[in-house]
Amino acid sequence: MTDPITGKIVILRAPGLGATRDPFAGPGASAALESMAEIAANVQVEVEPRADSGTVRTLQADPTVLGYAPVMPMKLVEPFDEPAAEEAAAGATWGVDAVGADTSPFTGAGVKVAVLDTGIDAAHPAFAGVTLTTRDFTGSGSAGDDNGHGTHCAGTIFGQDINGQRIGVARGVSGALIGKVLGGPQGGGSDTLSEAMIWAADNGANVISMSLGIDFPGWVEELVQTHGLRIPAATSIALEGYRANIRLFEQLVNLLNAKAAVAQTVVVVAAAGNESGMDENPPFKINVAPPAASYGVISVAALGQGPDGLAVAPFSNTRATVAAPGVKVTSAWRGGGLKTISGTSMATPHVAGVAALWAEQLAQLGSLNPVLLTARLVASGTRQGLDAGTDPLDIGAGLVQAPA
Repeated sequence: MTDPITGKIVILRAPGLGATRDPFAGPGASAALESMAEIAANVQVEVEPRADSGTVRTLQADPTVLGYAPVMPMKLVEPFDEPAAEEAAAGATWGVDAVGADTSPFTGAGVKVAVLDTGIDAAHPAFAGVTLTTRDFTGSGSAGDDNGHGTHCAGTIFGQDINGQRIGVARGVSGALIGKVLGGPQGGGSDTLSEAMIWAADNGANVISMSLGIDFPGWVEELVQTHGLRIPAATSIALEGYRANIRLFEQLVNLLNAKAAVAQTVVVVAAAGNESGMDENPPFKINVAPPAASYGVISVAALGQGPDGLAVAPFSNTRATVAAPGVKVTSAWRGGGLKTISGTSMATPHVAGVAALWAEQLAQLGSLNPVLLTARLVASGTRQGLDAGTDPLDIGAGLVQAPA
């Protein structure tokens, strides 16, 4: 039986990394001795399917290993179905309007966006004229969207108008990368997501949008049912894996940032999660979940329209970096139509779209880099138009705004 403490492991490796690391230091300690840009340019994702304690000792002693973590299952940040939005068929959706994309002079032209999700309905009219580069990481054999979630997210980022209704924040994006990382016979895990993130960066993505998260309860259940562990032991093991995956994604984002020295700027945007219950009795809040919880990832909370201004959605996890429209969002759906749903999954592509607009502006100024792009995007956040009772911890820097 595979050791449940280790089992399947995802490994970040830089084959050309020098063997000058302090042997008593942890993985990645030699990074300070090497060019991070060179390391980032050659980083690889590997998976050890049946690791044990001996494998871990080998990884700890290997100077080419930058980090590793047990593979944990990923799941959609599941949206909530809504009745059709009460908005005019023509004009922009309320989310496009709220982030100021409808009045921005920028369109995302020249910027490449990656959507790592359930795939895409490439034949949807919302994507007419957009060059889609797709890859399936799930084993399904196609990047086609069997769910609809990925199509909805892509539509909010760069979808073209449908019957006179504007659904896309950055309609000038003409090239997009679509990684199907959820669904299919192999499901999705932190290994496939890591591989997809590197694939997106290697293929020119400036913005990576991810409306998904680690399935912590699912992992605990697997440890209990498959490995026969008691719940306290399974929870402890899963928690350590959870922390290791946060560190893994932090290392990965650092590497993507370093790529800017030899390639293009990349920023990563991810959903905060929908596990809070601010409208329950008693109310409760859950902190941002991985991968959004990793340092360097721009985590996104969801806002909805209320009588006193925009308000945090009761399901939205707290301590996000920024906030965006995520309630009753209308966008493309598989099969060629539109659908209105809610979730931090729907807020995330609004931020990814706004990031594309800021990237276009910075590129025109000759100053596009990950630090400045992140700073401009986060600094654009505002509390204007928000409910006065909004807790700052729930929205981070506030509602993102497109460059004027």
